[in-house]
Amino acid sequence: MYYIGYDIGSSSVKAALVEAETGKKIIVLNEPQNEMEILSIHPDWAEQDPEMWWQYICTATKRAIKEANIDASKIQGIGISYQMHGLVIVDKEGTALRNSIIWCDSRAVEIGNKAFAEIGEEKCMSHLLNSPGNFTASKLKWVKENEPAVYNKIDKYMLPGDYIALKLTGEVTTTKNGLSEGMLWDYKENKVADWLLDYYGIDQSLTPKIVENFTNQGVVTEKASQESGLPAGIPIVYRAGDQPNNALSLNVLRPGEVAATGGTSGVFYAVTETNSGKSTRVNNFVHVNYKESNPRVGKLLNINGAGIQYRWMRNNIGNESYEEMNEKASQINVGSQGLVVIPFGNGAERMFNNKNIGSHILNLNFNIHTNAHLFRASLEAIAFSFVYGMECLKDDNATINVIRAGNDNLFRSEIFSNTVATLIGHEIEIYNTTGAVGAARAVGLTDGDFEKFGSGITTNDHVMTFLPLKNKEEYETAYNKWKQELELILTK
Repeated sequence: MYYIGYDIGSSSVKAALVEAETGKKIIVLNEPQNEMEILSIHPDWAEQDPEMWWQYICTATKRAIKEANIDASKIQGIGISYQMHGLVIVDKEGTALRNSIIWCDSRAVEIGNKAFAEIGEEKCMSHLLNSPGNFTASKLKWVKENEPAVYNKIDKYMLPGDYIALKLTGEVTTTKNGLSEGMLWDYKENKVADWLLDYYGIDQSLTPKIVENFTNQGVVTEKASQESGLPAGIPIVYRAGDQPNNALSLNVLRPGEVAATGGTSGVFYAVTETNSGKSTRVNNFVHVNYKESNPRVGKLLNINGAGIQYRWMRNNIGNESYEEMNEKASQINVGSQGLVVIPFGNGAERMFNNKNIGSHILNLNFNIHTNAHLFRASLEAIAFSFVYGMECLKDDNATINVIRAGNDNLFRSEIFSNTVATLIGHEIEIYNTTGAVGAARAVGLTDGDFEKFGSGITTNDHVMTFLPLKNKEEYETAYNKWKQELELILTK
């Protein structure tokens, strides 16, 4: 018997099959083979067609079943992970009314800032643990203000994962996790933050029915079965945003444990046991094992401009592979001979209170610097942004005991991982797992045995551990120089 997991990212849709009894990976693949299109009609806008996600889910599912050579009827359950903070709106037939306004879209920044100022810091931070910010609720308010004809047709709003669940089951539902990602969960009252909807003038009836994690959230319809190749009647039993799910995949479930992600954007996700937040630079979300009686809250520090900086370098300076870039960078000394890169060219940055400062290349010397210096400076810049983010997390009273990351993207680079581990002063444990695998394994968590679940990950998936280097002075010098340049830009 098998479980299937999906991870709906903004770059691709990943699908994973695992053995139900052991959690062993059978196959992991992604669609499309390159990257999904992100539409940017205006600067700082980012949209995707949610129907595109569904088509890639169907293609990936059929490929996984065929390439793994399994009997599809033996798939018993579905887990879903998805890009956070996006807005999908549907009519009474469940048809998307417009493209999804996805996580990295910055159009609603001022709407959220105005709400925070008018509602007040005390109310927002004690009830939402966040500013309304540039999240799903504020994006919905943008639609109301700017596309009233579309808004008037809305039957329900939802997160990207909720839309895929709708396509699979025909049922419109969401989760506490999802609502917290949209700034629509009131931690103090343990219910939907209807007062924020009222402030935005949004009808409370647009909120979907709430279902719990790790329970039957609806079953695959005949129509969805025909389109996807999944057996009709099997349940979705797990759904979470990509960062809480990534934490689950890495066995980050207890206070003091931190999950790190180094993809297009960078993330630290630290688990805490307090329903409190004091910094608008750090986001707080319902974790997958949250209970009102035993709260587990994920403090998320997001860095929009991370791996995308290195990808830009690859695409525009030599068009080399990442392995070749890493090899060249390894020949350059720490500090890149004074060359400094500021990597924040992917929209507004929450840790700078939603400023959009762009990417910068500073102190470039035509006589000494080569593309190898640019590659090293870019890796260092992204690592430094993680270190800066960790400082923000600690300022928000996050306790850091251990950091775990997946064996992909930036964490494959020794320069990046060694720099982060050395400057933060913590080991970074690397695990060979993915969000799609974690979502598939989570299907088996209906028994609530998180200890057994976590021990399986530690036993089966641990690859290596990066230790802080003893000679950290040159790293500290380079970081302080980078930070000085950053703060000059921030004060302009």
